[in-house]
Amino acid sequence: MSLSATAAAAIPVASVPRIAVGSPQFKRSNRAMFFGGFATFALLYCVQPLMPLLSHEFALTAAQSSMVLSVSTGALAMSLVASSAISERLGRKPLMVGAMAVAAIMTLLCAFAHNYPQLLVMRALLGVVLGGMPAIAMAYLGEEIEPQSLGLSMGLYISGSAFGGMAGRVITSVLSDHFSWRVALATVGVAGIAAALEFWRSLPASRHFTPVSGGWRALPSGFRLHLADQGLPWLFTLAFLVMGAFVSLYNYIAYRLLGGPYSLSQSVVGAVSFFYLLGIYSSVWAGRLADRFGRRHVLWVMALIMLTGLLLTLSNWLPLMLLGVAVFTYGFFATHSVASSWVGRRATSNKALASALYLFFYYLGSSVIGSASGMLWEHAAWPGVVAVLAFALVLALLVALRLRKLAPVT
Repeated sequence: MSLSATAAAAIPVASVPRIAVGSPQFKRSNRAMFFGGFATFALLYCVQPLMPLLSHEFALTAAQSSMVLSVSTGALAMSLVASSAISERLGRKPLMVGAMAVAAIMTLLCAFAHNYPQLLVMRALLGVVLGGMPAIAMAYLGEEIEPQSLGLSMGLYISGSAFGGMAGRVITSVLSDHFSWRVALATVGVAGIAAALEFWRSLPASRHFTPVSGGWRALPSGFRLHLADQGLPWLFTLAFLVMGAFVSLYNYIAYRLLGGPYSLSQSVVGAVSFFYLLGIYSSVWAGRLADRFGRRHVLWVMALIMLTGLLLTLSNWLPLMLLGVAVFTYGFFATHSVASSWVGRRATSNKALASALYLFFYYLGSSVIGSASGMLWEHAAWPGVVAVLAFALVLALLVALRLRKLAPVT
């Protein structure tokens, strides 16, 4: 070991300053996390606008076609806790880089699926490996970024997610319209590999991470600690509800717009995902508001914005319906930004597990509500989908108001 490495190892972790806003490390970490958020959402949700095409090619109902996304989010949810335990031994950066790279390769392989069951298997494997990214990213930011800048940093990570969700959907919509869904998935896979390389190059090494031995044995006590907290279980519940509503709306809005009386093209329907760009602004805006006024005073407002947008989509007038999708999307990314950064502030230890639990419920909501609302689409069309999503968002608003009563965390 070199002299400089020995000296660095001798410095107590507690004495090393956290990454401060405006520093070169802050810019590098935010650039890396932007690419990380981009890759996670692009690789995960690039299949969403392809669901009507898969329905046609493989003779599937809307609910059956939604499984191409639900199996990924469900598998991701199940792998999050295991990934958090592994990261306590291996470190944050190596696991995140590996997860992004393998998920991108799996997306490439999906382009060569011979049938729908094979495609579902590969999408499930993608979800398993991608579990090593989102919770670990939240834990990394909670450990490395100074507390007063965490809301901004988390908002920038969420904005990368918004951009990735938009880019993945637009790329697959346009390419599937002009070529095929296989070419579309292969292109997203290549973009994911490039994002993984930039993430690896940019992200500063952890300076506040301490490896934990016996990570698996520590899980039960970690579960008890986080579930006994006054706020964390409510934040987990909120994640389940808002993410389930968000994914469901984008799952089935495509079916509504492709059918009568609109009969829009695949490319035009894919362009609806440009509303994700609103999330790039709203997540950072909400993060700044949370840092300034407190998360408990901001979160319920964001949930209310989301519910308002959902109700506007009931209109049959296309401009008003699209305005509703825009407002809904704006509110979702703002809600997620505030809630996820709050988890990082409330978890006093084992932050990776706390983040994993938040995202477990987040992606479980995507899988469960996303598939269940497909059955309502089959029986009651768009009003049925809106009814179940409105119920979920009213519950989310009540949860946010319950969280408003919590004392602030220093």
